[in-house]
Amino acid sequence: MKEKKTTTLPDEGTQPEVQPEAQPEGAEQPEGAAAQQAQPAQDAAQPAAENVPAEPSAQQLEESLSKALSDAEDYKKKWYSVSAEYENYRKRTASARSQAYTEGRSDVIVKLFPIADSLERALTACADDKTREGIAMVLKNFEKLLEGEHVTAIAPVGEPFDAARCEAILAVDPKEGEESGIVREVYAKGYEQNGKILRFAQVLVTK
Repeated sequence: MKEKKTTTLPDEGTQPEVQPEAQPEGAEQPEGAAAQQAQPAQDAAQPAAENVPAEPSAQQLEESLSKALSDAEDYKKKWYSVSAEYENYRKRTASARSQAYTEGRSDVIVKLFPIADSLERALTACADDKTREGIAMVLKNFEKLLEGEHVTAIAPVGEPFDAARCEAILAVDPKEGEESGIVREVYAKGYEQNGKILRFAQVLVTK
């Protein structure tokens, strides 16, 4: 014999319990919930604001300015020092170049002295007037060349012997009334340029 199932119907006065529906993604949340979520974000931003450095004080600014001025003065002194060293170097280099150029020209002139010696001896020994005139002209041009190079001849005949400018190649007996140590004759002229001896004069000196 089968049992009959009985179904109990709810009373008309009792309402069934309704489950809240799940909110889909992207759906707007109630204002209360949004406010609760915004609060942690504000709390997270609070420490960042606390890390902002404070504005420097007037004393700190004054100290920074004083240090900057001191550094600028130090750099200026170093610049002056480097500029002075460069100027000295430039002058030394210019002087060395000028001296090397002058010495180079002097070396060439020194090589001409033996030629002048030969011309002077030829002028003394020559008997023909026209030949003597030609040799004298050549020697005159040579003297003009030396004058242009500020070179002067050393021929101290009758003067006391000066070892700084002359070289004695022979000592001769003095004549009557002649003093000792006097240059009697110049065998080969000496030459000097601006106080510098290019060649010593070769002379005969009295004993």
